[in-house]
Amino acid sequence: MTSAPVRRGETRRQELEDGVLALILGEGFAHLTLDAVAGRLRCSKRTLYTLAASREQLVRAAVVRFFREATGRVEQAVTGADTEPGERIRAYLLAVAAELAAAGPAFFDDVASFAPAAEVYERNTRAAARRIGQLIEEGVGAGAFRSVHAGYVADLVAAQMVRIQQRQVAAATGLSDSQAYAELASLVTAGLTRGVSSATA
Repeated sequence: MTSAPVRRGETRRQELEDGVLALILGEGFAHLTLDAVAGRLRCSKRTLYTLAASREQLVRAAVVRFFREATGRVEQAVTGADTEPGERIRAYLLAVAAELAAAGPAFFDDVASFAPAAEVYERNTRAAARRIGQLIEEGVGAGAFRSVHAGYVADLVAAQMVRIQQRQVAAATGLSDSQAYAELASLVTAGLTRGVSSATA
């Protein structure tokens, strides 16, 4: 049976991890030192070292957690969506947009410039693109979409997702990552719908 001190310790650890994540999502992390984080969370720097061995590891752990939990909620959104394939893709991309909306521009700027965090974002972007490819294949197989090369469309989506992840879309258009994903959802679902003819049809 878990003792009360252990439970309190686990609760406090969760509170600190939540605090670190909320802090970097709202403000970014390039400017934050461990001393600053400790001060903001009202704990000692020694306490932070129980979460991670360095500032870099603390940041990476928070970024990993953000994308892991976001991925879980995105999949829940797809599971709960209409079974119509187009709606499933739309639900997926809009859920991604909603998750990314929880973070401010400074977070994504800092992620792009910090290699360990950028690698996490890139890995999750690749996984999301593969998931889109699966949803497209399901739609084509069910006859809900035009006969398209699912791999090619997924590759186009992946390329745009990478541009979003690398902040190129934000620089070119002023759109936030969340807004860019919402626009991508509209374009992809419209392009796959059977009512839209291809140039060579």
